[in-house]
Amino acid sequence: MKTALLSVSDKTGIVEFARGLVKADFRIVSTGGTKKVLEEAGLSIVSVEAITNFPEMLDGRVKTLHLAIHGGLLARRDLPEHLAALKEHNIDLIDLVCVNLYPFKSTIMQNGVTEAEAIEQIDIGGPSMLRSAAKNFASVLPVVDSKDYQPVLAALAHQTDDVKFRRALALKVFQHTAAYDTLIAQYLGQNGEIFPDELTKTYTKKQVMRYGENSHQKAAFYEDALPVPFSIAQAQQLHGKELSYNNIKDADAALKMSAEFNQPAVVAVKHMNPCGIGLGQNIEEAWDRAYEADSMSIFGGIIVLNRPVDLATAEKMHKLFLEIIIAPSFEKEAFKVLAQKRIYGL
Repeated sequence: MKTALLSVSDKTGIVEFARGLVKADFRIVSTGGTKKVLEEAGLSIVSVEAITNFPEMLDGRVKTLHLAIHGGLLARRDLPEHLAALKEHNIDLIDLVCVNLYPFKSTIMQNGVTEAEAIEQIDIGGPSMLRSAAKNFASVLPVVDSKDYQPVLAALAHQTDDVKFRRALALKVFQHTAAYDTLIAQYLGQNGEIFPDELTKTYTKKQVMRYGENSHQKAAFYEDALPVPFSIAQAQQLHGKELSYNNIKDADAALKMSAEFNQPAVVAVKHMNPCGIGLGQNIEEAWDRAYEADSMSIFGGIIVLNRPVDLATAEKMHKLFLEIIIAPSFEKEAFKVLAQKRIYGL
């Protein structure tokens, strides 16, 4: 019988995954909160303490940092001396590790969080187990993403968990732990040196774009791991085709320009150049002035309005070909008018 160690902060899907592992003839080892959830679901679980012969301690800071865990993860199955060492010290092999980490990112995004609260959400045992499993991916399945639960179960059932499959899981682990550590470094260094000796950044893929700067190029849109307010990355697309590289560049530039104004404003941008900015007593008047600034170049442009789009303004914009229209919101009837043109990005 093989062994799987499950210890997750986000319990979504973990019961179903554990049941699938039991069906695949795994015994399940788990820690406190995860163990409780699985046992409440009727599963038989071995506690980590039963493996290590040590209790969880220091308010949960130490649970799995033990030779009996990492020896079982790091032992190479193709080296007889490794297996002999495990046997000598009565250490069992661990064949799968499923861990997701303490929610450090969501913690530091909360208003008023203290440094002490943030530090308590720095996971130590989780990344350690994941890295051990990922280093030994030839023998151990490292699972860090709940999206991989079903693919892993399918691979086990069909015996397709080959080296290529395992390497992909290991890659995801090292990408994930690198991003996690980068966020911690950014948080601790936010009031430190402007130019540190080693600078790390992390980004999250938001979408694959239709094409890059040129139509034959592939591209994807990544955003800062900590969302930047009032940026195109935080906008929700309601209508239209996927954005291109140039769409995003123009839209972000227009959005930043519009942030300069408190009164009703409309900004038109084309190929990274403003072709009209209008201010008014209301958003319709602002549109009229932006359009009159350059009624030729605005064709095919990106429009940002800093007020909700009303019906009167929508009907005027609808007469033109515009790539993207960005606004805080659209009145129901205004949206219906603009959405008649499939090419508009709203």
